[in-house]
Amino acid sequence: MKGLYFVTDRGLCGAKPLADCVLQAIRGGAVCVQLREKDVSTRFFVEEARRIKALMAPFGVPLIINDRLDVALAVGADGVHVGQNDMPYEIARKLMGPKAIIGLSVETWEDVERAQGLDCDYLGVSPVFATPTKTDTKEPWGLEGLARIRAFSRHPLVGIGGLDAGNAEAVVTAGADGVAVVSAICAAADPYTASRELADIITSALAKRGGR
Repeated sequence: MKGLYFVTDRGLCGAKPLADCVLQAIRGGAVCVQLREKDVSTRFFVEEARRIKALMAPFGVPLIINDRLDVALAVGADGVHVGQNDMPYEIARKLMGPKAIIGLSVETWEDVERAQGLDCDYLGVSPVFATPTKTDTKEPWGLEGLARIRAFSRHPLVGIGGLDAGNAEAVVTAGADGVAVVSAICAAADPYTASRELADIITSALAKRGGR
């Protein structure tokens, strides 16, 4: 999971249609899209996910559903992202199958240690910095915490939380393989340009780091 990882937030898109933000993010260089819906009905979530999956299909970019395993299964999404209070990883893997992309949030060092024995596809290091888009998380990891996880973990790392063009390079340098952003794209006046800038920064930083 290397590169720009776009996490949606309908409210932050403002007057911009969510589907437009998704397409502009992909055209700008996003390698993965996570559909996150906290305040909609299951029916709406399923219908929206199905529509966005169809829009994304020509680009070959995976659609990940946040939290909701039922929605992921209902629409045939490429994967699901689960937090520590969501469906246990082992059950999610059993239900989604071996080919699904499953990401797992880690908010404490104990989470990181437990994840070492799991075959998840990536760890979502959450949050790297304080962020207003998620208020139910633990203390931020910071760059030092991220580097500590990189030195220990065998999994690809995706940093999330307060990330933007101003700190994406430092986050990759500290050990993140992917940089997940929400408001940096959703709230941007021009999501395509914002995505292009972020994708270029991340790609360049990964190249300088040379693999891990």
